[in-house]
Amino acid sequence: MKPMGQWGEGDWVFAIALAVLSAFVMAGAMIASRRTEEFAGHPRGLYVLFFAEMWERFSYYGMRAILVFYLVAHWDFTEAEGNGILGAYASLVYITPVLGGWLADRYLGQRKAVIFGGVLLAVGHTLMAVEGDGGQGNAQIGFLWAALAFIIVGSGFLKANISVIVGQLYPMTDKRRDGAYTLFYMGINSGAAIGTILVGYLGETVGWAYGFGLAGIGMVIGLLVFIAFKPLLLGKGEAPDPQALKAPTFGIKLEYFLYIIGVASVAVIWGLIQYRDVIQMLLLVSGIALLGYVLFEAFKLEKVARERMFAILFLIALNPLFWGLFEQAGGSLNQYTKKFVDIGGVPASLFQSINPIYIMIFAPIFAWFWISLARKNMEPSAPAKFGLALLQVGAGFLVFVWGANTFGTMAPNQAGVMVNLTPVIFVFLIYLLHTTGELCLSPVGLSAMTRLAPSYLASLIMGAWFYMTAVGNFVAGKIGEATGGESGEMVQAKTLAIYDKIGWVAIGVGVVVLLLSPIVKRWMHLDLLKDGDKLAGDSELGEPQAAGVHPEPKGA
Repeated sequence: MKPMGQWGEGDWVFAIALAVLSAFVMAGAMIASRRTEEFAGHPRGLYVLFFAEMWERFSYYGMRAILVFYLVAHWDFTEAEGNGILGAYASLVYITPVLGGWLADRYLGQRKAVIFGGVLLAVGHTLMAVEGDGGQGNAQIGFLWAALAFIIVGSGFLKANISVIVGQLYPMTDKRRDGAYTLFYMGINSGAAIGTILVGYLGETVGWAYGFGLAGIGMVIGLLVFIAFKPLLLGKGEAPDPQALKAPTFGIKLEYFLYIIGVASVAVIWGLIQYRDVIQMLLLVSGIALLGYVLFEAFKLEKVARERMFAILFLIALNPLFWGLFEQAGGSLNQYTKKFVDIGGVPASLFQSINPIYIMIFAPIFAWFWISLARKNMEPSAPAKFGLALLQVGAGFLVFVWGANTFGTMAPNQAGVMVNLTPVIFVFLIYLLHTTGELCLSPVGLSAMTRLAPSYLASLIMGAWFYMTAVGNFVAGKIGEATGGESGEMVQAKTLAIYDKIGWVAIGVGVVVLLLSPIVKRWMHLDLLKDGDKLAGDSELGEPQAAGVHPEPKGA
């Protein structure tokens, strides 16, 4: 501990985040100690889910904030390779929840799936704290691949299921449902913001093992909260057929067999994460097959349903582009911030907290804004909002490039190397524009999937949505790799040139989407939707922030 008089900006940010986390913990203890069934108008089970998910997001985003730096500094990967590994890892994280959600719906139930996923995540985050001696030639690097594999599979079981239990705590007609998801969503983003700051600070300033170790502790706390307060879940999230889980399968109970399959899948992912070209081929082939099958099913439908499927495909096809650009945050933009931005003594990973903080600030404003426009019959359609999202993510890169080229000054960076330092205000600006773009796309996309898909294709459509988001994360890694130059080390001029190019591409595609949006809106046939229709995708919706997703308040 430094004397307070010697604290820099990073130390103060860490202290503030620690104080906020302490306040959350004390509030949780107060709620847990109450004898009433509800707190602030909601069942106490909601707060169990809030804190369990807060700690899980604390661990996931905290680890993600320092992963690329750890890969480069400790395991001697080039910066380009680090971006590629991050992209492959994130893409697998967002594919596995589709399978985890299916297994929970059909066999395990959400509660057992969350516990199993939490155990795998705790193991994975703990293994991340095993540094070893470093260097790619060291056999201890196997701990790194195993850690990532456990986290990927664990996320598949947990992310797809914990928020489903939130909905199960309330009757479908309960007016508190929107408020419940808003509270839950605040837990997601507060955990992401606090975890990024605390884990990032410890990882970059004290030691990698301390940062990853804190992420592991956070995951264990979240798991213990979820298990210890099971009675407050009121029996929700249980297996659809508990007796079926006891049925013998290959000589053991079906439940245990499913757990064995889950652990065995860790070995498969362990191999995939090391051979990223295989992931690329699998994403390409299976993605084409998936979209081809959706199109095949669409042509079998009558006109209105078929055109709605065309609208769905149009929106899904934009996913890889948006997330491929947006997810530069954890990779190349994170590295650029460390090497070429005037951040003083603040660890670069702390800037990863800007997005979740912006989300908490602007999500209510956007919800109010859409409702206000809807009352005046001026609300943009879903495809138009997608176009606006692409315009904003593109504008974010262009503003960043303009700021770097216009206001950059030659000065030593944190490593003492003379570079053209970009003013830190432009980091805040690019995240601002990317966050507002995210709020135009994430909730709108999920809403469109659940409203437009035929009920019997609900799982398929939600799977396609998350699958193409996963493709976007892989694309993000490829874009990040391109910033590395021939040596694999990030080159400032080349990075800015790539940012400029992808910014204009996003702007161009955004304009085209806006021009096509009236046609796509007609395909949606919103005038024929009835309030009594069962929403497709209700049971398939997993975590509201999976792949950057945020719940859409009623009326948005």
